[in-house]
Amino acid sequence: MRILTVIIAITAGLLALPAISDESKTDKIERASSAAPSDLSSKATIVDVDGSVLRQGESDWNCMPGIPVVAGDMHPMCNDSVWRDLLKAAATGAPFEADRIGISYMLQGDAMVSNSNPAATDPNNGDVWVQEGPHIMIVVPKASLKGLSDDPYNGGPYVMWKDTPYAHIMVPVVNK
Repeated sequence: MRILTVIIAITAGLLALPAISDESKTDKIERASSAAPSDLSSKATIVDVDGSVLRQGESDWNCMPGIPVVAGDMHPMCNDSVWRDLLKAAATGAPFEADRIGISYMLQGDAMVSNSNPAATDPNNGDVWVQEGPHIMIVVPKASLKGLSDDPYNGGPYVMWKDTPYAHIMVPVVNK
């Protein structure tokens, strides 16, 4: 999950790669909607790479079709307001502290990402890197993470970015 890279791209106002910018609005909405259960995504606002609204929703959820900062990274996600706050903070390195539970869906999986450092871009930097399949991400107040493993290969939920303000629980939803 290249959350930091994704949000930096949005914040900087970067546009999608040319091949993606030619993609139809309908295709983007369909891909974004695939990130979460249809009961949720059908009511969510769909936001494009450049921040423009592709479809106004009737709930507090936002879904994105994926941010192709890295060619081929088309992993959609749907976020509640807590996750949107986390992503905004991570984009600028600002402090973040969850005061309640936040949920993000990535039911189409994710790109390769460092399990310890949201700003890492080099998979050869010595960190443990993981490419998670379909999953849910849960941000909780930091004290609630005590005792949870940060091993992405433990066979169940784990903490990603444990020693950062952006720590969250990764919950795989299918067996690998």
